[in-house]
Amino acid sequence: MKIFTSWMSWGQAAGPLAEALPSQTVTGLRDAVRFARTQHGVQQRPTGRPYVEHLLEALEVAVAGARLHDPDVLTAIVLHDVLEDTACTERELARRFGAEVTGLVRWVTRPAGRAKADHLAALAKAPAQAVLVKLADRVSNVQELQRLHWRFQKRYYHETVAHIVPLAAPHPWFAEWYEEWRRPWARRVARYPD
Repeated sequence: MKIFTSWMSWGQAAGPLAEALPSQTVTGLRDAVRFARTQHGVQQRPTGRPYVEHLLEALEVAVAGARLHDPDVLTAIVLHDVLEDTACTERELARRFGAEVTGLVRWVTRPAGRAKADHLAALAKAPAQAVLVKLADRVSNVQELQRLHWRFQKRYYHETVAHIVPLAAPHPWFAEWYEEWRRPWARRVARYPD
């Protein structure tokens, strides 16, 4: 199972992105990363690392792993948490990045007050582009799940298997990656107390 942790800064991402994508797409992604960094500010991942690293990991998953090229999907991957986790509004996001990107981000944003399981279940009706955003996001989140407390690992594993793995089925690269991830984690989680 490939782990995607090579792009921890824009400087590390820029070269591989330039080799894989048109220059206009790379410029748009650079702008999206700058915007996301400003919006997320000092926010950190559960591991204590800067939040922008998660966004770049998800982008690395999409480009270096799944070989995605759609600029709207890639931009939405970088911006996927700005509506849910920052003060950014849909209007501001649409003004900066367009209606298509905003629509994809909206699909993966859990509405306030909605149960997480209900939100994840609703993604079964999402457009394929929005599903790709969520799949890349979750690969970044689960690829190093062992860094977190075992109770979180167990809950997140079951949530991923129940809601995310089925979304990956029509997308061969993601389906294979999640299957490689699931097998060892199934054994590991089975050893945890109930």
